[in-house]
Amino acid sequence: MKKLNMLLGILMALSLVLAACAQAPTPTAESPSEPAASADKVTVGYGAPELSGGQGVIMNGMVTGGEQKGWAVVTTNANFDAAQQANQIDYFLSLGVDAIVVVPVDSQAICSSVQKAKDAGVPFYTIDRAPIGCEINMTVQSDNYLAGKQSAEAMVALLTEKYGEPKGTVLELQGDLGQNVAQLRGGGFNDVMKEYPNIKIISKPTEWKAEKFAQATQDVVSTEEIDGIYMHSDCVGTTVVLSALEQLGKKVPRGEEGHIFLTGVDGCPDALQAIRDGYSDQASSQPMPDFGVVLSDYILSEINGEEIKEGTVTKEGALWSPATIEKADTGFMLNLATTSVTIDNVDEPALWGNQAK
Repeated sequence: MKKLNMLLGILMALSLVLAACAQAPTPTAESPSEPAASADKVTVGYGAPELSGGQGVIMNGMVTGGEQKGWAVVTTNANFDAAQQANQIDYFLSLGVDAIVVVPVDSQAICSSVQKAKDAGVPFYTIDRAPIGCEINMTVQSDNYLAGKQSAEAMVALLTEKYGEPKGTVLELQGDLGQNVAQLRGGGFNDVMKEYPNIKIISKPTEWKAEKFAQATQDVVSTEEIDGIYMHSDCVGTTVVLSALEQLGKKVPRGEEGHIFLTGVDGCPDALQAIRDGYSDQASSQPMPDFGVVLSDYILSEINGEEIKEGTVTKEGALWSPATIEKADTGFMLNLATTSVTIDNVDEPALWGNQAK
C-alpha cells in the first residue's frame, strides 16, 4: 500500500511539472488568448484625461474588461492636466501595477511617463489616443481617420443636395491638435474636402472644451454664412453648438430653409437624439465601451508571454468588425471601425449611444 501511494505521488508530481512546461497556444489577431492562471491578481492603473463627453464611458469599458478577468483596476482623472496625469502614473508605478492604460492628455508629454514605465518593466497601453514620439505596447482606438472621412462624405452629400453641386462654407470645430486623435479626425475630413475646391473650410481649435465649441460657433456663425458644422466630438459639442445656434436664431430643423448641417464624431446619446429631432444630420459612431474590453484581451496575451501580431480582428455581431492591427512607430495600433449614423439607422440597437441612454 505504501509503495502504491508513493507511486501515485510521483505520478502526480510529474504531471504538474509537465503541465507547467506546456506551451500555451499563440494568440492570433483574430482570436486573443483566454484567461490563464498567470493573469490572477493582476492590477491595472487606468489614467483618464477627464471625464466629460465619452471619457467616462471609455473608463467604464476598461473597468469592465478588467472585472471580466478578475483584475483590480485603479482609476484616476487628470482633469485636462498633463502634469497631473504624469503624477498619477508615478502613483501607479509606486503601487507596483502590472500594466498601465492611459488616455493621454498630451500625446507628446506622455512619453516621459512611458519611459519611466519601461525602466520599471511595466507594459504601457493607451486607449482612444496614441502617443507621439515614443513607442508603447499597444493603442486601441477608433479608426479616427475613417470617422472624419465618413463625416466629410456625409457633409459633401448634404451640400450637393442643397446646391445641386458640392459647394458652401463649413465650420470645423477641432479637438486638441496636440493629440493624434484630433489630427486623424481632421485629416480624414479635410482629405475628402480637398477634392471639392468650392467648399470653404473654417477651422477653429477647441481643445475638447465645451465652452470653446460654443464660443467658436457664436463667433463664426454670427459673421459668416455657414452651411454646415463638423465637430471633432459630438459628445462635447452637440448640446452647446445647438444652444449657440438657438441664441443666434439659426437653430432650424432639417428640411427647412436656413438649416445648418451638423456632422461629427463619437455618436453620443445627445448626438443621436439630435439626429432624431432633426437638428443634426450625421454622426460617426465610435465603439467606445468596447475599447477597454478588447484591450484587456491583449494585455492578458502579453502577461502570458505571447506576442501581439499584425492582422485583421473580427468579432461576430460587433459594429467595429472587421478591425485591423498594424505596427506603427508608436507601437501596435488596433483601429476599430466607426459607423456612419444618419436618420436612416439612428435607432440601431447596437450603437453605443442607444445603449448608454
